[in-house]
Amino acid sequence: MIRPKPARLVAALLGSAALSACTVGPNYTRPATSPSAAAPFIGASSGATGTPAVSTAAPDDHWWQLYRDPVLDGLVTDALAANTDIRVAVAHLERARAQLRGSRSALLPQTTLSASAAEEHLPISQTFPGYSRTDGTVDEGLNVAYEVDLFGHVRRSIEAAHGDVAAAADDADAVRVAVVADTVQAYVDAAASAQRLAVSQHTVDLLDRSIHITNARFNVGRSDRLDVIRITALHDQQAALIPQLQADRDVALLRLATLTGRTPRDLPEAARARTSAPDLAQPIPVGDGRTLLARRPDVRAAERRLAADTARIGIATADLYPRISLGGAVGTTSLGSSDILGGGPFRWMVGPMISWAFPNQQAIRARIAEARADSHADLATFDGTVLRALQETETALSAYQNAALRQQTLTSARDEAARAARITLARQRQGEIDFLVLLDAQRTLAQTEADLAESRRATAFAQVDLFKALGGGWQ
Repeated sequence: MIRPKPARLVAALLGSAALSACTVGPNYTRPATSPSAAAPFIGASSGATGTPAVSTAAPDDHWWQLYRDPVLDGLVTDALAANTDIRVAVAHLERARAQLRGSRSALLPQTTLSASAAEEHLPISQTFPGYSRTDGTVDEGLNVAYEVDLFGHVRRSIEAAHGDVAAAADDADAVRVAVVADTVQAYVDAAASAQRLAVSQHTVDLLDRSIHITNARFNVGRSDRLDVIRITALHDQQAALIPQLQADRDVALLRLATLTGRTPRDLPEAARARTSAPDLAQPIPVGDGRTLLARRPDVRAAERRLAADTARIGIATADLYPRISLGGAVGTTSLGSSDILGGGPFRWMVGPMISWAFPNQQAIRARIAEARADSHADLATFDGTVLRALQETETALSAYQNAALRQQTLTSARDEAARAARITLARQRQGEIDFLVLLDAQRTLAQTEADLAESRRATAFAQVDLFKALGGGWQ
């Protein structure tokens, strides 16, 4: 029998691998979504609540810039650069990229250099007279191994790693969306709390005047003690709100410092300067369901995880078949240190290695079943993420439009209360009505201003929730 030379053997195996190589396991296809998921939003009609709060234009990428507040823009930039949650997410992304590089390395031959040296001292009873009792050996070698990816084990591993990288990148984008939304909300909360604090202080000042006048009327017998008690109780009730509002503002500022990667003492003074919630001068562009699903990082991450776990079915399936590696080694073994650079005898080896779990493949089939179950769970997670994205957006749309409508109504009520206060002041100056009637009108105006300030805060929060539901601007 004629034995083939090693080089011919290797060439034959490589040729056979090229002809028969295939990738086992299912090929990934993006799951379909309901046609209605891509439709315009139910709450996007300007007539839904009677106020044109939103438009169907494409959403703005850097949505916080719609407030036209340079201080807010700077704080968001700081948060994106220094927030600790974003840094953690970016580190996870770098880890996934490193794993991808590791998977790709399996496409290349694996090489190992080895070297060893040993010195042996023999007992006198084991040596011939006149021979050295000390003997040394130096061994050097290069090993090369290459896996012939007949059934796609390596290719599916790379495919799965690509999915993991994309999912990690989308996770990082989701963290950015949340951090930006939290930063804007903290800024809005601090400003709105300052506005509510000013309104409450104004109300307390008015009640101070009411107490002074009511006491004066009581002293001259034109009022009874019950009026004094009532107005004092109302004054104390309103004054008790001020410490809570101050605490709310402090909490918002402290949260803003943490979100932007600062200690509380390092928060810039400009962040504390605004005393009213920012307003939008235009309807919020929301797009439709199709653009939403393309923008939402959590939807994209769920889809990429499904792709990665689909590839892992192929990884597990490939283990049903033989894995063939081509290997080779060269080296020398030298006796004594004088032959350390290659003076010893040369050796080499080349040939294939086959690894196959057969016939007992129950453990492999169990892993395939596990991988399929994971992909089924990922598909359900993807479908649920799509549904939640639509639900969150529709909910945020409804909340924002109704908050805008409430603010519109309270603005009208505040304007009417201001008009009544002006008329009451004019009539009081003409002596037509008592001063307490004027104070009551002013207190009504102060209360409507407090309600309007709280409504502006709620509207700003609803705006941020809507922007967050729309998924930010990282494509």
